[in-house]
Amino acid sequence: MSSEIPTILVGNKPAMHYVIAVAYQFNRGSDKVRLRARGRAISTAVTVAEMSKRVVPSVAVENIEIGTEMLGDPPRPVSTMEIILVKKE
Repeated sequence: MSSEIPTILVGNKPAMHYVIAVAYQFNRGSDKVRLRARGRAISTAVTVAEMSKRVVPSVAVENIEIGTEMLGDPPRPVSTMEIILVKKE
Protein backbone atom coordinates (compact mmCIF):
# COMPACT_ATOMS: atom_id res chain seq x y z
CA MET A 1 0.00 0.00 0.00
CA SER A 2 1.19 3.55 -0.60
CA SER A 3 2.58 5.65 2.23
CA GLU A 4 -0.36 8.09 1.99
CA ILE A 5 -2.72 7.75 4.96
CA PRO A 6 -6.41 8.02 3.96
CA THR A 7 -8.04 10.99 5.70
CA ILE A 8 -11.67 11.17 6.76
CA LEU A 9 -12.93 14.67 7.54
CA VAL A 10 -15.49 14.44 10.34
CA GLY A 11 -18.33 16.96 10.16
CA ASN A 12 -22.07 17.14 10.81
CA LYS A 13 -23.17 13.70 9.56
CA PRO A 14 -24.13 10.95 12.02
CA ALA A 15 -21.14 9.14 13.53
CA MET A 16 -22.07 5.80 11.93
CA HIS A 17 -21.45 7.27 8.45
CA TYR A 18 -17.82 7.91 9.42
CA VAL A 19 -17.46 4.50 11.09
CA ILE A 20 -18.52 2.89 7.81
CA ALA A 21 -15.94 5.05 5.97
CA VAL A 22 -13.21 3.88 8.39
CA ALA A 23 -14.23 0.23 7.91
CA TYR A 24 -14.21 0.73 4.13
CA GLN A 25 -10.66 2.10 4.19
CA PHE A 26 -9.39 -0.78 6.31
CA ASN A 27 -11.15 -3.30 4.03
CA ARG A 28 -9.42 -1.71 1.02
CA GLY A 29 -6.08 -2.63 2.57
CA SER A 30 -5.04 0.51 4.44
CA ASP A 31 -3.01 -0.05 7.59
CA LYS A 32 -3.83 3.40 8.99
CA VAL A 33 -6.71 5.89 8.76
CA ARG A 34 -6.64 9.54 9.85
CA LEU A 35 -9.74 11.21 11.35
CA ARG A 36 -9.68 15.02 11.23
CA ALA A 37 -12.19 17.30 12.94
CA ARG A 38 -12.60 20.96 13.88
CA GLY A 39 -14.73 22.71 16.46
CA ARG A 40 -17.91 20.96 17.52
CA ALA A 41 -17.13 17.94 15.35
CA ILE A 42 -14.27 16.92 17.68
CA SER A 43 -16.65 15.04 19.97
CA THR A 44 -18.05 13.19 16.95
CA ALA A 45 -14.51 12.21 15.89
CA VAL A 46 -13.83 10.74 19.34
CA THR A 47 -17.10 8.79 19.11
CA VAL A 48 -16.15 7.53 15.64
CA ALA A 49 -12.74 6.35 16.89
CA GLU A 50 -14.29 4.46 19.82
CA MET A 51 -17.03 2.90 17.67
CA SER A 52 -14.45 1.89 15.04
CA LYS A 53 -12.45 0.05 17.69
CA ARG A 54 -15.54 -2.03 18.45
CA VAL A 55 -16.79 -2.56 14.87
CA VAL A 56 -13.52 -3.33 13.07
CA PRO A 57 -11.43 -6.12 14.63
CA SER A 58 -7.90 -5.29 15.85
CA VAL A 59 -8.15 -1.50 15.42
CA ALA A 60 -6.43 0.75 17.94
CA VAL A 61 -5.64 4.44 18.37
CA GLU A 62 -2.02 5.09 17.42
CA ASN A 63 -1.77 8.85 17.92
CA ILE A 64 -3.87 11.89 18.80
CA GLU A 65 -2.85 15.44 17.91
CA ILE A 66 -4.64 18.61 18.97
CA GLY A 67 -4.15 22.14 17.74
CA THR A 68 -5.71 25.46 16.81
CA GLU A 69 -6.36 27.05 13.40
CA MET A 70 -7.32 30.63 12.64
CA LEU A 71 -10.49 30.64 10.49
CA GLY A 72 -13.00 33.14 9.22
CA ASP A 73 -13.08 36.86 8.65
CA PRO A 74 -12.12 38.30 11.08
CA PRO A 75 -9.89 35.35 12.02
CA ARG A 76 -10.83 33.47 15.17
CA PRO A 77 -9.22 30.43 16.79
CA VAL A 78 -10.87 27.04 16.15
CA SER A 79 -9.74 23.85 17.88
CA THR A 80 -8.64 20.91 15.72
CA MET A 81 -7.98 17.24 16.36
CA GLU A 82 -6.40 14.40 14.38
CA ILE A 83 -6.78 10.78 15.43
CA ILE A 84 -4.70 8.10 13.72
CA LEU A 85 -6.29 4.64 13.78
CA VAL A 86 -4.13 1.61 13.02
CA LYS A 87 -5.16 -1.94 12.17
CA LYS A 88 -2.98 -4.48 13.94
CA GLU A 89 -2.67 -7.93 12.43
